[in-house]
Amino acid sequence: MVLERCAPIETRPLRLQEIKKHQISRPDEVLLRIEACGVCHSQLHSIEGDWQEIGIPPVLPTVPGHEVVGIVEEVGGAVTGLEVGDRAGITPLLDSCRSCTYCESGCEHLCESSVITGESLRGGYAEYITVPEYFATKVPRSMDPRYAAPLFCAGITAYKAVKAAEPDRHRRLGIFGIGGVGHMAVQFAASRGCQVTAVSRNEEHLAVARRLGASSTARYEGAPPDVAAGVASGGGPLDAAIVLAPADGAVEAAAASVRKGGMIVIATVGGRPPFMAFEEKTIRGTLIGSPADMAEVVRECSSGRIEVVYQEFPLEEANEALGQLKESRIPARAVLVP
Repeated sequence: MVLERCAPIETRPLRLQEIKKHQISRPDEVLLRIEACGVCHSQLHSIEGDWQEIGIPPVLPTVPGHEVVGIVEEVGGAVTGLEVGDRAGITPLLDSCRSCTYCESGCEHLCESSVITGESLRGGYAEYITVPEYFATKVPRSMDPRYAAPLFCAGITAYKAVKAAEPDRHRRLGIFGIGGVGHMAVQFAASRGCQVTAVSRNEEHLAVARRLGASSTARYEGAPPDVAAGVASGGGPLDAAIVLAPADGAVEAAAASVRKGGMIVIATVGGRPPFMAFEEKTIRGTLIGSPADMAEVVRECSSGRIEVVYQEFPLEEANEALGQLKESRIPARAVLVP
């Protein structure tokens, strides 16, 4: 599904086209036959042109899609950890320079020369993709690819955000934005013993959060102080809040809901929340994660304790899936299957 120009999803900007099948071009690469690709809300912003001022998408035409799982069909001569027939997944991080300070310290996702999945013709809304072995994470053959695909963006984003919130110290934790990422963040936090408050505009999303372990929920209604009051009614101010909704209002509401000395983790595009310095609150940003982080997510989810709520669509219905996502009619994650 190729995007030639950014446009509202209602105009069906993604077109089903044939492109040249990707070929291994480096000895460290593998070729995946894609089994499933998750549909991310950030991809909707990219397709509609909301983030063109920050250079996303960097090139057109492009094939979107950045949470991919597939079967290894070919391997380069230098590949040692993957074999033909293995299942593997790819996060938004498709490649990096492997030699800068960030890469050498295990933070490849912060590399200034990183290559992003779905921002060129190598994207997940397709049948094949190539990736360096280092950035392909092995997935158990017993794990359903439709379950596994959302782990490679939504899952790692949720995992890293909960980790950044320091759940051992911040036991009362709010999740602002319950959807593809948020429903997994609720579970990662609850599994670490946190008392989770889920915040969303959508009652269906809040029902999913309650079923998956949220101790309380609050509707995102009115001004940030009103949202904070609703959150506090469930047990008092939060120790920490994770913001997953890409809206400045959500960031402000999260900051207002956190106690003095607490933490606000921003895991999406959002502005700096306003607060007085003497409140001693900490703001922390987080962005997907490294290959090592992704391996941790797969290991944790292999236990079966984390549920991925998804709705399946054929690849050619990508516009429909994104349209339903825009209208908040997807309970958590949409998954495209070629």
